[in-house]
Order: sequence, then C-alpha cells, then structure tokens
Amino acid sequence: MGVMLVACGGKADTPQAAPPPAVEAVTVGAPGAASELAASGTLQRRREMALSFRIPGVLTRMNVEAGDAVRAGQPLAAIDPAGVDARQTQAAADLERARRDADRARKLYSTGFVAKARLDDAESALKAAQAAHAGAAFDRRWAALASPVSGVVLARTAQAGEVVAAGQTVLTLADLSSPLVLRLPLPARDAARVKVGSSAAVTADALPGQTLTGVVTRLGQAADARTGAVTVEIEVQAPPQLKSGQIAAARLQAPAADAPARAAFVRIPAEALLEASGDEAAVLRLDGAVARRVAVRFGGFDGDDALVAGLPAGSRVITAGAGFVSDGEKVAVVDPRASAAPARKVAPPREVATQ
Repeated sequence: MGVMLVACGGKADTPQAAPPPAVEAVTVGAPGAASELAASGTLQRRREMALSFRIPGVLTRMNVEAGDAVRAGQPLAAIDPAGVDARQTQAAADLERARRDADRARKLYSTGFVAKARLDDAESALKAAQAAHAGAAFDRRWAALASPVSGVVLARTAQAGEVVAAGQTVLTLADLSSPLVLRLPLPARDAARVKVGSSAAVTADALPGQTLTGVVTRLGQAADARTGAVTVEIEVQAPPQLKSGQIAAARLQAPAADAPARAAFVRIPAEALLEASGDEAAVLRLDGAVARRVAVRFGGFDGDDALVAGLPAGSRVITAGAGFVSDGEKVAVVDPRASAAPARKVAPPREVATQ
C-alpha cells in the first residue's frame, strides 16, 4: 500500500488545530450609582376640566362635539331655564315683601308702637330674602355653560333632551396653552429616587422612531390606595401629533436607593460571573485574545445584572461562553448582533445508473 501511495504521489493527512472557542464580551464602564428607570403612563394636558351644571335640569342645547376647538367664553350647552326662572321670580317677590315689612317695622319702632325685637325680626327676614334672591340669580346665570378657556373638547358625555344631575359631567375640555405631561405610576421605592428637574427620554407609538425630551416637574405626595404607586409627572416638549389620552413610555436616570454603598460598583451581565460566594466572585477578563481569570468583589444582583468592584473602566469581560473557557485560553470574540450567514444551496444528488 505504501508503494502505491508513493507511486500515486499521495501524502498522509496532517491533523489541524481546533479553532478557539467563540465567546461574547462587554466593556465595563466607570463606577457609578445611577441606574435607569423605565415605565409607561398616560399623556394629558396639565389643565383638563370637567364641566357640569350647578343645578339639575333638562339639557336643551349642546353646541359642540368631541374634537371641536373652542374659544374662551364660547357658549357650549344649556339646560331648560323654566324652573330656575320660577325660583328667581319667587325670590324677587319674597325680597320685595321683606323690604316692605322692614320699612314698616322701622317706622313703628321709631314711634314706639313695636318693640326692638319686632324690628330685629323684620331686618333678619330681609337679609334672608336678599340671600335667597342672590342665590336664585346665581343659579340662573349657571343654567348655561360657557368655555372657561381656549382649547379643545376631549369628550362629550350627555345629549340634548337628557336630564342631568347637579355636578354631572357633560363636557371635558383641555386647555391647549398648558403643557402636555406624562404621568407615570412608579413603585414608591423607585419614586423616591426621582428628583424634580431630572431629564427623561420619552417615546410614543404615535411617533415611531422618535425620542422626545422630558423634564420631571412634579412628584406625587400620596400613593394610590389600591396599587401603592406614586405618580411622577414629566413635562414633554411634544409635537401636535401627540394627543391627550395616548400612552407613552419614559426612561430616566435615577440614583440607586443605596447609592453610597454601591458607588464603587459597576454593572455587568449576570452570566459573566464564574462563581460567587459571599462578597467574592470571579470573571474572565480579555487580555488581547486571551481569557484571564480575575477576582472581583461581588455586590449582589440588580435585575439581570451583577454588581462587581475591582475592574478598571474599559475592561472587557466575557459573558456568553464564560463557563466553557479556561484561564489563559485563547478565544474568539463574536458580535451577537451579527446576522447569521445565509444557508448555502445544496445541489440535489445525481442519479447513478445501475447496470
């Protein structure tokens, strides 16, 4: 056989070296205690008002629909004033009678025909009649609704012909001169980390691919009785495409609750830890293309991240694949975002003719 191989010019196969294991790596940032908060909430105008009548009645006129622009002082709705007019007429008659009684009591008292108590009663009745007349006039004035601001109608919740109760909302308006704000319900622990004046990155489905700038302007002073969440208000510099009632998300940087204790720690993916015992752990740091085992101080987990100290800023640590690499072993770092190479087409097998 050896003679035949030599005669054919063949060479014996030589074994090839195995490629280095593929791993993923991240770059360590500078130590810091800031972390990111993310939440979703509802966009609203800061000044939105629910309009209602002070007295009950039959709604006779509704001049606007949802989405209509309105100006300050514009008539919006009215109820049947017949009942209010009747009360106002009755109050006017009672006031006139009380005035006559008071005048008569003063004259009789001045001539000594009635006691001071009789005059006091007449003057008290006059004051009561004056108050009733003023109340009836006030009710008559509020039998019609006018827009208190220039803005837009957000909702209409009653129709002409319906009987509305006192205080029942019939229209909801938004003052377009007021800023658009995003109200985020945050857990109390996270809300305590947020400060007024902090910046936020806001995104909305109505503006795909755009990130808006927001500023924290108010922090809630009471938690929701059902959820325990505290509302954080972010003022957004928003274009006209965003409307009240739409959902948006915000990301803002906030110091960790235990910031002083974690000031020297950096965040790395939890999968980068080889082992952790107490406050001791180890990671694989890249030295060129070689993995080096490095001892670090372990500060616990924060979500999907681990907090470690002892790594210089700019160091690269192995994440995916760290458990299959040894100290001092050469590795190949791959980018997980790189798309896989397209599959090669394989030609169908050729048919072999058989005798």
